[in-house]
Amino acid sequence: MDWHARYLQQAAWTRNLRAYLFNKAGLKDARRVLEVGCGTGAILRELETPAALHGVDLDPAALTQALVNARAASLTRGNGLSLPYSDSTFDIVYCHYFLLWVNDPLQAVLEMKRVTSRGGYVLALAEPDYSARVDKPEALRPLGEWQREALKRQGANPSFGAQLAETFFQAGITLKETGTIQGAENEPSVREREMEWAVIEADLAESVSSVEIQKMKRLDEKAWERGERVLYVPTYFAWGQVV
Repeated sequence: MDWHARYLQQAAWTRNLRAYLFNKAGLKDARRVLEVGCGTGAILRELETPAALHGVDLDPAALTQALVNARAASLTRGNGLSLPYSDSTFDIVYCHYFLLWVNDPLQAVLEMKRVTSRGGYVLALAEPDYSARVDKPEALRPLGEWQREALKRQGANPSFGAQLAETFFQAGITLKETGTIQGAENEPSVREREMEWAVIEADLAESVSSVEIQKMKRLDEKAWERGERVLYVPTYFAWGQVV
């Protein structure tokens, strides 16, 4: 599985939203910006700002790729539950498809708040809620159920997206805006569908037989061809100010 390609795909899903939110948060005037869970640098590489860019991630292999993909950023290996930065260091701190993977998302958001200066902003750009996933035709419904269980086995909370706003509230961040990402229901390209299936096959390899996976894949392809396929995972964002 080419995870950098996957992260680039996810970055494309949120590009318009990021442009809007970063403009609201004053990215062009920021001095220091941090991405928590920066992965391979798929988001950091796109930021246009005079600010000093920083990224932190626990995965050394991902950080090695980020060194190439986001050359302008200062990268650090660290845990999002205990960020290796002093209080009030950054003007903007953000994450992207990150909190669902954290065993204590409230603590992660509290840490993001701690390292954000007063008057600065904390942004969670994309957190899905797979418990509300919609699959049609009905024959494809098990696919969503299998993937939710696979995410749980990997340590993720597949339902976290719906809890995002409440987590910001509990962290004492003044919420400015929250909602679901628009456009997520648009029909994906053939390449995007291929990427999605690469993820599904990797997720389900140890829990579902290859025969069942390939059966679902054929049903999926036929449904897209007939114009009957519906696949929707509500994905939430939230941003707020540290006061």
